Amino acid sequence: MENNIYVYILVMALVSFLIRVLPLTLVRKPITNIYLRSFLYYVPYVTLAVMTFPSIMSATQSPIAGGAALITGIAAAWKGKSLFVVALVCCITVLLLEFVLI
Repeated sequence: MENNIYVYILVMALVSFLIRVLPLTLVRKPITNIYLRSFLYYVPYVTLAVMTFPSIMSATQSPIAGGAALITGIAAAWKGKSLFVVALVCCITVLLLEFVLI
């Protein structure tokens, strides 16, 4: 059983290494395709959103409070507020709704 753990770690390391090295070795010229460049530009933002969204919905006592905080946070960010203000608005929204809903 313990030998399997080392195999798993080795396979994970190999996959992580290949994901990082293959693009460097296969793509030598700058990417000129506008659609591919646009896709690659948004990949980090989408990845962050996919990792963050489930946490927002499950971090509170009720998913309604999490959803409301998400909506108010998006609205505050859309209006150009700073990250601190957005976080503060989200926290206050959750706090108020948690007191009302529970």
